[in-house]
Amino acid sequence: MESFIFSLNATLPVFFVIVLGWLLKRQEFITQPFCTVADKFVFKIALPLLLFKDIATTDLLACFNGRFVLFCMGVTTFMFFALWAGAHVFIKEKALIGAFTQASVRGSAAVLGIAFVENIYGSSGMAPLMVVSAVPLFNIFSVIILTFEAPTAESKKGVIKKAFLNILKNPIIWGIVAGIPFSLAGGYVPPMMLKTVSSIAATTTPLALLVVGASLANGSGLYKAKFTLVSAFIKLIALPALFLPFAVWLGFNGPEVVAILIMLGAPTTVTCYIMAKNMQGDAQLSASVILVSTAVSSLTLTLWLFLLRTLRLV
Repeated sequence: MESFIFSLNATLPVFFVIVLGWLLKRQEFITQPFCTVADKFVFKIALPLLLFKDIATTDLLACFNGRFVLFCMGVTTFMFFALWAGAHVFIKEKALIGAFTQASVRGSAAVLGIAFVENIYGSSGMAPLMVVSAVPLFNIFSVIILTFEAPTAESKKGVIKKAFLNILKNPIIWGIVAGIPFSLAGGYVPPMMLKTVSSIAATTTPLALLVVGASLANGSGLYKAKFTLVSAFIKLIALPALFLPFAVWLGFNGPEVVAILIMLGAPTTVTCYIMAKNMQGDAQLSASVILVSTAVSSLTLTLWLFLLRTLRLV
């Protein structure tokens, strides 16, 4: 029972904030313009500053784990391309393939990952290292797959080139990069600078979760139910079931295995909808998977965490 209560305390507060965002949007207390501005603020300012703080105040040389980084990068690469190949075999509608693949793999690692690890350990732990290992690949592979699976094949080379340039300008990556020199200097940040950054960074998780909930209030229900449910099952159950035992076998535990759980089993990120909509993928399928995976993940993540806790891995 103690392990189950521990799991609920780690997961439910995150989803209560998401539900609050959903309710506030339904009551029109939160408006769409607010969501647009808040989403941009989190992505371009608050989240990069949060990652900057976590990296800058950590002794990277002491904490860096090469095996962990390679594991996150290797598993992310395998998941994307294995599912892409499988989707080609089982899905006949070309427009669905790209959206289905990215929705089945690309979880909300940056926002929910940090929120969960902070709930459990009081700090972000290995989450920033997981983010820097996996999130750039999430973006790169999603762009490649959506581009090649678009209904029209015009200027694919140009689209990919532009996408890679955008990835290089990604604020999240720059937040991490900016924190590295401070980390290599022993993790010291001038107090005035640290307090300012920490104040802004503290808004990241609650604001982002409210916006996620508000975004779900725009959903129009289940779309292409078979593909939606299969994609959500892969994201929340199949991937953790396949790769978590491998991670444990390699010796990962504590903050490492929690960060890996989030990488594998976090609900599909709302970014999937935005990218699918702008790259001729099936945006409705993306929205449907986001809705289902976010609703069900409150249960699945609690059960996965309960299992890890019971096995004394967390």
